[in-house]
Amino acid sequence: MATSRGTRAAVQILGDSVRAGRLRRGWSVGTLAERVGVSAPTITKIERGNPSVAIGTVFEAARLVGVELFGGNEDLAGQVVRNELALLPQRGRARRKARNDF
Repeated sequence: MATSRGTRAAVQILGDSVRAGRLRRGWSVGTLAERVGVSAPTITKIERGNPSVAIGTVFEAARLVGVELFGGNEDLAGQVVRNELALLPQRGRARRKARNDF
């Protein structure tokens, strides 16, 4: 999977934040892995900024070590997105190919 520089940077920042939170709590990689329900190598991948780890796993690790997601106000962020979705069409449309057969 090809990832943009911005995506790689964001994943690395999140991984660094998870590592810092884990160390602040005095937890080993194994302790965090056990609490998240994954293997220690998966936690290492998260902390190294590997974009292949499932986002739910990354978010759970972040939550457990106290990393604030969405500015610490998930309820407000969720409501804003739901309000926007209510105004948008239910489906996106595929672009039709132009027919230049005149």
